[in-house]
Amino acid sequence: MKRIFSILLLLVASIGFIFANGEASEAGEIVLAQGKPEIDGQLKAYAALWGEANGVSVVIKSCGGGTCDLGQMLKADYAAGEMPDIFAVNGFEDFLEWEALALDLSGEAWTDNTEVAFVYKGRTFGFPVSVEGWGMAYNADVLAAAGVDPKSLVNLSGYRAAFAKIDSMKSQLGLDSVVSMAAGPEMFWVTAHHNFNSLLSNGLPYGDTSVADELLAGNVDSKRLSEYADWVELLFEYADKAVLTTGNYDSQVGAFATGKAAFLHQGNWTDPNLIDAKADFEMAFAPHGSMEATTEGIFVSAPSFYLVNAESENVDLAKKFLVDLATSSAGANYIVNEAKMIPSFSNIDLKPDGQLSASVQDWSSQGKVYSWNQYLFSGEFRDKTLSPIYNQFANEEIDKAEFIRLMTDAFINR
Repeated sequence: MKRIFSILLLLVASIGFIFANGEASEAGEIVLAQGKPEIDGQLKAYAALWGEANGVSVVIKSCGGGTCDLGQMLKADYAAGEMPDIFAVNGFEDFLEWEALALDLSGEAWTDNTEVAFVYKGRTFGFPVSVEGWGMAYNADVLAAAGVDPKSLVNLSGYRAAFAKIDSMKSQLGLDSVVSMAAGPEMFWVTAHHNFNSLLSNGLPYGDTSVADELLAGNVDSKRLSEYADWVELLFEYADKAVLTTGNYDSQVGAFATGKAAFLHQGNWTDPNLIDAKADFEMAFAPHGSMEATTEGIFVSAPSFYLVNAESENVDLAKKFLVDLATSSAGANYIVNEAKMIPSFSNIDLKPDGQLSASVQDWSSQGKVYSWNQYLFSGEFRDKTLSPIYNQFANEEIDKAEFIRLMTDAFINR
């Protein structure tokens, strides 16, 4: 029955496209390159439907998740004269690399329906793929069994107490570790992107870049960095060492999905994985505990943006693909029901059924959110300079004092 219902949905979507678009366009091809491999299948299915309705072949190239670097792939494509018609960037530093190729999308039909488009010098260039967020995902059933109140998870002291208590009860709770954390070479984005942002924006008003600005200028707040190092040390101490040092995305998320870890250092983009794994326990996000001071919020923003290649021969088709994605019922169905993402557009009233996405929406509705400031730093700095420092710390090749020293030197000498 479920399969029949899915087929009917696809047919309805196809008919909707045809009614919306009238006669199909002339045959052609557009290429979209994006960095979220977890939605590769869903995006390809949507693109196939849209392409059939518009008489176009839509090629999806997915590159990310630690096993493929989208920035490097795009550079190779550009050098080969095969730059995609639509391609994703993560934020300001990524955009600057491709500014010369970015088509001005100001005035497109979707721009009035979003607050999180990428805007530069007063012009809209980036189509927001979704809204995403992360804190510390927790298994509410495990915390209840351990007598840990999620409301206590707002600072370092709260997490220290909770981690120690749960660790002492691992056997009876059926856990392999307290937290599923990854810091291996292919999981650099967990540490040098997402965890790094705890240092940059935790506890600050949304949009406040003051800590990042100081670090970019080579000025290090030693107290804030020291407390942050305590947070990193705590996560590493209570993680499964195999997952921490050599694990991949599947092993990290899988440990939480199967009830073998009480916490997961990931975001709501894991909802499809958790649903597929039939993780039937209650879960939500708590704030990061990277400070001694109490902080009540999680990190929320648009994770990436689609740019249209201004040099493409298919600019009109590329723009139409994005307009339909943001304004059609089929596009809304793909974003929310298939890809399990939180929509960036106010005209879409569907809500994802993933528990972590619901938690992001709950924190957002309360205004308890912190910015994503990690993308104010270059990918080269995050991935090549900072990531190895986290990796050395996770492998106990350096201690906390050396971690602090190396991080400090990195900011001063960047």
